[in-house]
Amino acid sequence: MTQTVEELLAEARSVLDRVEPAAAEELRQAGALVVDIRPLANRSAEGEIPDAVPVERIVLEWRLDPRSEWRLPGLDADRPVIIVCNEGYSSSLAARDVRRLGLRRATDLVGGFRAWKAAGLPVVPGGTPAVP
Repeated sequence: MTQTVEELLAEARSVLDRVEPAAAEELRQAGALVVDIRPLANRSAEGEIPDAVPVERIVLEWRLDPRSEWRLPGLDADRPVIIVCNEGYSSSLAARDVRRLGLRRATDLVGGFRAWKAAGLPVVPGGTPAVP
């Protein structure tokens, strides 16, 4: 049986505790790992969330698998992880996949980076290279 992208999104979001921008900022300040999966061109043009770790979507699962030799430093299953994309669509699918790897506190940002910026939350100049 095939699914539409809307059905895939609904299924993914049904297992996530998605966060609004203000709540994401509180979590970030409390030590959550914010992972920015937007392309470099978007990060360069629009800016970035302070301390966010840019990770290309193509390698996200390897960087966020707690058992992977290529995982990000300081990663553990109990740390909140917030995945950020442009508008909060691809981040939902990515967060669902990361939860399947064992990061049970992984979620995504409702509305993505653009909602963060529209909420007047901190933004720093972009262009940080993605984690190799």
